[in-house]
Amino acid sequence: MNAFRCAVSALALVAATAAQADVVVIPQTALNDSPGVYTAGGYYTTNLGPNIVTTGGGNAANVGNASGRNDDGFMQLALGFNVTYFGTTYNSLYINNNGNVSFGAGISAFVPTGPTGANAPVISPWFGDVDTRNAGSGLVHYNLSADQLIVTWDRVGYFSNNASALNSFQLVLRSDLFEVPVGEGKIGFFYQGMGWERTSTSTVAAVGFGDGQGNSKVLAGSTTAGLNAVVQNQYLWFDANLDVVPPTDVPEPATLALVGLGLIGAGVARRQKRAA
Repeated sequence: MNAFRCAVSALALVAATAAQADVVVIPQTALNDSPGVYTAGGYYTTNLGPNIVTTGGGNAANVGNASGRNDDGFMQLALGFNVTYFGTTYNSLYINNNGNVSFGAGISAFVPTGPTGANAPVISPWFGDVDTRNAGSGLVHYNLSADQLIVTWDRVGYFSNNASALNSFQLVLRSDLFEVPVGEGKIGFFYQGMGWERTSTSTVAAVGFGDGQGNSKVLAGSTTAGLNAVVQNQYLWFDANLDVVPPTDVPEPATLALVGLGLIGAGVARRQKRAA
């Protein structure tokens, strides 16, 4: 009887936890055209930095291989700055080959069940079964500065050892103290060509955020067919609360100068009229 009661209590706890999970859906209308906004192709930057060298992972992780070519590997990285995510502050993370970064533990999982399916806090610009072992595939790169990390899955292939179609996407992650320019955010997802979502292991991918406890924010259509066509040549900025930051049309400096001259001219004309 005691064992039965314990089992029932455990099931009740699981059910209560599931019931309390908060899932927020980000509408696809929040996506913005990326080509020509920051770079011609659609990335935030073309300065990709070195490729990752894995420190752990699952199938064909190729730990320590300087080429960075692997299947389900990950690399631990000390950031040198603080990032607060779902209320917890971190100063390191894991860059996971399969299209995401995580906090506290690396993720070698390759079949996406949504960010809430991960057993660690995760940021997923494209959680899919990336495989960079084929020579025709690009690699995962990271560009780390004093207050910003940019991770790029540049022209990466998919499992199993396939490069007949390639995906190009980029994550921008900024420190808690980063002074964010107008119209940008603390986290950015940027996409160029997105040629695949179906692999030998999975037919879908996931885009969004999860805290490892079931709470998440996901893009509408996450873990459903056709997501690669939805995000291709698009970008999104998110603030520290993971809310979408809408793009802001900021006048170019030359335009601002002309506006200023116009205001000065109008003021002179008014003074001349009063003098008359």
